[in-house]
Amino acid sequence: MATPMVSVVMSVFNGERFLREAVESILQQSLREFEFIIIDDGSTDHSAPILDSYQTDDARVKVYHKEHSGLIASLDQGCVLAQSEYIARMDADDIASKDRLKRQLVFMDAHPEIAVLGGAVEWIDASGKSLGTHRYPAEDRQIKATLLEGSALWHPTVMFRRKAFVSVGGYRSIVVDAEDYDLWLRLADHFQLANLEDVILKYRLHPSQVSMRKTAQQTLGILAAQVAASSRRNGLPDPLNSIENVTCEALAAMGVTKARQQNKLASYRRDWVRKMYMAGEYPAALKAALEILQSDLQYVERRVIADLYLIVAKLYWRQEKFRKSFLAASHAMITWPAVVIPLLEAVFRRLRLP
Repeated sequence: MATPMVSVVMSVFNGERFLREAVESILQQSLREFEFIIIDDGSTDHSAPILDSYQTDDARVKVYHKEHSGLIASLDQGCVLAQSEYIARMDADDIASKDRLKRQLVFMDAHPEIAVLGGAVEWIDASGKSLGTHRYPAEDRQIKATLLEGSALWHPTVMFRRKAFVSVGGYRSIVVDAEDYDLWLRLADHFQLANLEDVILKYRLHPSQVSMRKTAQQTLGILAAQVAASSRRNGLPDPLNSIENVTCEALAAMGVTKARQQNKLASYRRDWVRKMYMAGEYPAALKAALEILQSDLQYVERRVIADLYLIVAKLYWRQEKFRKSFLAASHAMITWPAVVIPLLEAVFRRLRLP
């Protein structure tokens, strides 16, 4: 096979539920000249035989099985194996639009100054139902401004130049579950970034996508990546190069207060709960919200706590547990009185009042 125009890299760990849709959305691309590198990260379900069947039927599919070592190690392995100048990321639970690779390749060829190109996504639930379209800023200046607070590229939508990726050292294992955000920040130090305004991926929301357990480590990684980026911008050494693990104590030593850590964690977990609610995953949303409210919230903004109580109230109402619903709503109003306006609006809609 001649050198492929694009190398698509995907890691799979126990992803059989949505795997066929994800793989076939790549194999059915309008751009045909690509290689599809899939790292089976020690799956214990039926992912391995599913992947092997595709490899047998399509020479573009290259499956590598290994012991479970996590997403970062798998992605780094896939990127090392990539033969093309361009690497496109894909996840095992999403669906790429038919022209995704073609659109991105045309853009990257026309804009040699761009190192990473993402795109808009359509959120879908586990059954594939649309939950709306979501976009990040399209232009480099706006993307870099957004990166100061959080990610500005959907990881499974990106296509990046292999040379740029290698030049910054690839993914870093120290920022577990925030490896993509850290990579964008390091690439932004040297290159321009962009997003297509077109939807190029259906991004699936489901409970196992990012567990509540992972949000804690992810939050630490995000905060560490932000501190590291700030240090580099100020001409200082990257602090992540001198530690072995990102912990609460390590972040405190870098100047990230306990209050900031708590607020970020609560906000990210609240956002996860909102996504599960939006996707109709009500039991998972309720369990997570209650778990957060029972945790240490000493420094967490009252607005965030009130938001969580409101979500709990809505979830209890759906279960027709009206007493618990009113109690949660009362907690929300006591915690943050301004929440009463959207609460009343929701009640009026429920009762169909003008």
